[in-house]
Amino acid sequence: MKTAKFPWQIIIFDVDGVLVDVRESYQRTVLETVRHFTGKRVTWRELQQWKNRPGFNDDWKLTHAWIRELGGEFSYEEVKKQFEDIYWGHGGDGNVSRERWLLSQRQMRALASRAELAIFTGRTNSELEYTLDRFSARAHFQHIITVESVEKPKPDPEGLLKILDGRSAETAIYLGDNIDDALAARSARMAFFGVLPRRSEERRIRGAKLRELGAREILGNVRDIAKWLAR
Repeated sequence: MKTAKFPWQIIIFDVDGVLVDVRESYQRTVLETVRHFTGKRVTWRELQQWKNRPGFNDDWKLTHAWIRELGGEFSYEEVKKQFEDIYWGHGGDGNVSRERWLLSQRQMRALASRAELAIFTGRTNSELEYTLDRFSARAHFQHIITVESVEKPKPDPEGLLKILDGRSAETAIYLGDNIDDALAARSARMAFFGVLPRRSEERRIRGAKLRELGAREILGNVRDIAKWLAR
């Protein structure tokens, strides 16, 4: 029995920047990989400007494109390998060890008691499984869609439609932090909530754009969704 109904029956989460703080893991790895191949000290602000472009939900793709724009003639596979070496380190002691899960077990149980929870992420299966196991979060999500679960990644809405499985898009909301998340939700005709830390570079650069693409609200933290839905 659900204790009380939210306006929507299904809450779908992106992972990076929403459920997990990845500023010191994925985002730092992008900067370090670009510097490795180009020798240039690129900035967090420049990274957020890249993420303000559609089509760059995939950090490997973004990193490779950035390196090429700076004159680096390296293959996608070379860039991806270096990125993974920095991210994973030796047995998980790389930048992945800096990640933080942003919802407590109590908060996840409370949300799951009132709505069906699901994940649609651009992560691979292995990356997501590692994180879900590390933070004991897997049991709270009824549906999990990774980049390997779909033929067309974000901004295509295929992953969202798989989670709906024939149900009306009006029954669900999607929480994301970037342009491709918002575009996917719009294509699926699903309500979208942006998640961008208050007073952050991400919010300054991307908040207005997410609103332009239809975000109902820009939350400062994923934890704010329960309060917003209870209003």
